[in-house]
Amino acid sequence: MKPIRKAVFPVAGLGSRFLPATKAQPKEMLPIVDKPLIQYAVEEAVAAGITEMVFITGRNKRAIEDHFDKAYELEAELEAANKTKLLEVVQNVIPKHVNCIYIRQPAALGLGHAVLCARPIVGDEPFAVLLADDFMDTAPGEKPVLQQMTELFDYENASILAVQDVPRHCTRQYGIVSASPYRPNVELVQGIVEKPKPEDAPSTLAVVGRYVLTGKIFDYLQNIGAGTGGEIQLTDGIAALMKDERVLAYRYAGTRYDCGSKAGYLKAMTAMGLKHPETAQEFADFLRTLEIPDGRA
Repeated sequence: MKPIRKAVFPVAGLGSRFLPATKAQPKEMLPIVDKPLIQYAVEEAVAAGITEMVFITGRNKRAIEDHFDKAYELEAELEAANKTKLLEVVQNVIPKHVNCIYIRQPAALGLGHAVLCARPIVGDEPFAVLLADDFMDTAPGEKPVLQQMTELFDYENASILAVQDVPRHCTRQYGIVSASPYRPNVELVQGIVEKPKPEDAPSTLAVVGRYVLTGKIFDYLQNIGAGTGGEIQLTDGIAALMKDERVLAYRYAGTRYDCGSKAGYLKAMTAMGLKHPETAQEFADFLRTLEIPDGRA
């Protein structure tokens, strides 16, 4: 099996839960302290050895392309002002050996369709999928989540889904798997269903925004047709793939923040603000001064 060198970033969504902030900018460009969400996801992919970043974009997503492009005027101004450190930050947004490829998704036809748009670039190779608004944080000394998954893939040669347990009343927000024990932190997926009602969910083990998939998934996405919500669901493609190949559920080491929601975004901002060397102490001191209103704890 080939090593994983390509990652797909579906970034065509409207970000409607963050309007009006996302009226003129992509939700993936919302900052966590001083870097946008999409940069954190790309850095995670780079740490996993990926060199080809495939962005599935839509209208009003030009800012993502600009962010990873060279900024001649800005760099010239920083150099003229002798702001060396800031110049290095701007020039190192993405390593020079990494290529960025942009594909326009013509209509919002679902996550499965967005992934399918990457087929001309990915071909039959195994690849990763990262949803930037699932922000993954790991403790010092821990490998980034995608690196954990690609190393597991190298050993198992099987598609891998990042999973975590969620409250049962939240199952309608996720793809939910049923699985059997396989090895520590890894389970063999027996079934997967998209956004089931709590009373219908086979478990509370939810798929979150990191996937490592074999190229065979494209054949199924091409043929499954529309599913939940009239969209082509990646979940349905994975369910079909399971008939021919093993699919593993991986309980990753790390903390996920759902930055597609306002509360999750604020939690991520707070957690990273307390870690950032320029803000940690002052921000911690500020948080200690806050009073929680209405007796909430």
